[in-house]
Amino acid sequence: MFVLATAVVLLTGCGSTKNVAYFQNAQTVNLDASKVLYDARIMPKDVLSITVNTSDPEAAVPFNLTVATAQSVSIRTTSTTQAALQSYIVDNEGNIDFPLVGKLHVAGLTKNEAEQLVLSKIKPFLSDTEIPIVTVRMINYKISVIGEVNRPGMFTVANEKINILEALAQAGDLTIYGVRDKVQLIREDATGKKEIHILNLNDANIINSPYYYLQQNDIIYVEPNKVKSQNSSVGSMTTLWFSATSILISLTSLLYNILKK
Repeated sequence: MFVLATAVVLLTGCGSTKNVAYFQNAQTVNLDASKVLYDARIMPKDVLSITVNTSDPEAAVPFNLTVATAQSVSIRTTSTTQAALQSYIVDNEGNIDFPLVGKLHVAGLTKNEAEQLVLSKIKPFLSDTEIPIVTVRMINYKISVIGEVNRPGMFTVANEKINILEALAQAGDLTIYGVRDKVQLIREDATGKKEIHILNLNDANIINSPYYYLQQNDIIYVEPNKVKSQNSSVGSMTTLWFSATSILISLTSLLYNILKK
């Protein structure tokens, strides 16, 4: 029985190898359609770092609030504090509270758009000759990859831009058992609505998909193929078979000893 099940698994595995290769139709893809420069957009619950730089350092001080963070000093076995820039959490309405300016609606804006918004709001507080530089960064930009990959986990994206292939590369690529034509992308929009999109890695046209680039907090799930499921089933059946055989042998031995007496 075990030999038969193993043979079925091996035959099924041979039939599924045609689905392993990515971009099987790469020669037919319209590359002109992929000429899009992606910009991440700010969403509620994003954490932003906003820095204002001016030629007069004192002029920027009111906009660069700092918070004290604990820092251990092992030599003296004491702790000290070190100043760090204040970060801003985007609320559910898409707003942040910025020094002197007050509420700013930043949800839906790109990084550059948010920088221009902050710049326009702080100019009235600066001299006419001052040309400030505003830098906005998303410091909690992360994605998660789970399922049939070699290194599942949550990954931070430093440059606020990552596509589906880069995310899978971070996770060590799919295992041989991963279903490549039905990779699931779980996404939550700015209103909290969840959506599931199916991505086909065998199809090179994925580079033209609106879901090719990932948003912050996206989750990628790679489901196991039939071979992995059957292997799991065979493994469970084998364990049960050996357990049952062991119990039967023990009972037979016990009965033999009893009858022998």
